[in-house]
Amino acid sequence: MRITRIVERSVPLRTGLSNARSDFSQMTTTVVAVVSDVIREGKPLVGYAFNSFGRYACGEQIRDRIAPRILAAKPDSLLDATGSNFDPLAVMACGQHRERRGGYAERCIPMGTVDVAVWDLVAKIAEQPLHRLLADRYNGGAVQARVSTYVGGGWYFPGQTADDLKAEMERHRSAGYRMVKMKVGGLSVAEDCKRIEAILSVMGDGANLAVDASCSFDHEAALEYAKAIAPYRLRWYEEPCDSLEYRTWSALAQAYGGPLATGENMACALELDHFLTYAGFRADRDIIQIDPPLAFGITEYLKVLDVAQKHGFSRRSMYPHGGNLMCLHLAGGLGLGACESYPDTFGIFSGFNDEVAIADGHARLPESPGIGFERQPGLYAVMRELVA
Repeated sequence: MRITRIVERSVPLRTGLSNARSDFSQMTTTVVAVVSDVIREGKPLVGYAFNSFGRYACGEQIRDRIAPRILAAKPDSLLDATGSNFDPLAVMACGQHRERRGGYAERCIPMGTVDVAVWDLVAKIAEQPLHRLLADRYNGGAVQARVSTYVGGGWYFPGQTADDLKAEMERHRSAGYRMVKMKVGGLSVAEDCKRIEAILSVMGDGANLAVDASCSFDHEAALEYAKAIAPYRLRWYEEPCDSLEYRTWSALAQAYGGPLATGENMACALELDHFLTYAGFRADRDIIQIDPPLAFGITEYLKVLDVAQKHGFSRRSMYPHGGNLMCLHLAGGLGLGACESYPDTFGIFSGFNDEVAIADGHARLPESPGIGFERQPGLYAVMRELVA
């Protein structure tokens, strides 16, 4: 049993939406296929992944460093103890061979994307949906049949009006969602508060709305904004500043009573450990949002869970960023708090597959072996071309 090919391709997201700091008009992502010599129904099994949203394509590191190491490894060195499947931990170690400690952000995304594709392959070989495989190995076999799910929406776009925001919220509610996260920080505090009020006129209670500032504020602005939104009693206040600005996070934790959220820009479990040690995050309310393909993959995410637990955070505090099938499987199989969803934002990468039904704010888990990208027609057409 061996991995025979690792193929990548850069794909444009094709959207003109914006957050507080940038638009996505030039944004790309990397799609990866990890091909094995395991034959099912006359074809080799292939693991697929893409590197989530909001980060540019990362194919160079995969082509030049990660893939050649894995493909050159002795086949048996990448297998688990039974010899009947691949060992993602061994593949991760091989892919990072000769890399120095530190500088994690330079390779966390390419390695994370390959890692997720390996887990897709491992679950397919085991003939299990990924969430079931993860639950059996790391959650005592317990699977959430229905995962709490919220929409990453409320983006900025030219000419947007309050009526546009209300119409978007009505679409999400009609689709079965009960909570949404909106972008803030791209306008004045007063203008953003009007946008918040427009959305709440549809979504109702503040607990049904979170705000995401996309790291757009300095210390003073983050605190000013916290004071302005406090009366709305929102579900959380996300990424007012860079996750490395521990002084600002600590001040926010003292000044703002509502939940705070961050993590999507963290590269590894060690970075989370430092953040939780120094930034004042509160285990009784705050949310950790590390995105697995952006942070060394599912293999590293298991370490993330250990770090969070060490600091008193339960798995229910973990809300993986990304809005895709990869994170839905993690939430369902590892007992996490919720999963994000981008139902209509990023073209072929939008939404879950056709097995996933949304009802009363929850997503039903897919049952196809692996992650299930094969049931996402537009995206799978691109993935399939990698190995044609």
